[in-house]
Amino acid sequence: MARYTGPVCKLCRREAQKLFLKGTKCYTEKCPIERRNYAPGQHGLSQARRRKSSEYAQQLREKQKVKRIYGVSERYFRGLFDRAAKLPGVTGENLLVGLESRLDNVVYRLGFAASRKEARQIVRHRHVEVNGGIVDIPSYPVRPGFEVRIKTASKEMLPVQAALESKTRPTTVRWLALDEGTRAGRMLERPTRADIPLAVQEQLIVELYSK
Repeated sequence: MARYTGPVCKLCRREAQKLFLKGTKCYTEKCPIERRNYAPGQHGLSQARRRKSSEYAQQLREKQKVKRIYGVSERYFRGLFDRAAKLPGVTGENLLVGLESRLDNVVYRLGFAASRKEARQIVRHRHVEVNGGIVDIPSYPVRPGFEVRIKTASKEMLPVQAALESKTRPTTVRWLALDEGTRAGRMLERPTRADIPLAVQEQLIVELYSK
């Protein structure tokens, strides 16, 4: 499936909440969702007037929300869910941990990029090293003990500097350690659901895929 390249503010309006897909711009610019808090399209306003969504609609919206936050395709998301279901523990938590462990998300959580989309581009353009070797696969799974750093020739890149100096950069989560001076970070441990600052109901996704 082709990656979505349209206005990301439409995605926020469709999910009826800010998904912060534009990074710092979501904090400095007035978001369209504040003016039109209903889904885009000619039927968006009429749908917003409905009293209650069906159970299926709620499950679908939760799945779409998580997909859009992490910027992944349906095929990848479903494959990750199937693998999460085979692991011990809670399937919904395993799914979120798998998404959080992606290299592009780790780069974003460390503060090297203003958004996950920008982090994915930094990885794709071969500016990131994992355990001393360049990795250009955004979905590469980072594991406890792995070191993630911006390669030496790219340490002074303007996007990286701007992201680290931004007042709206995400707070580094406790399962990651950051050395801002060397532009390096390390995954200390596998994150748990309590360590993932994401306001989603992953159980609804499990219910949707379990039908």
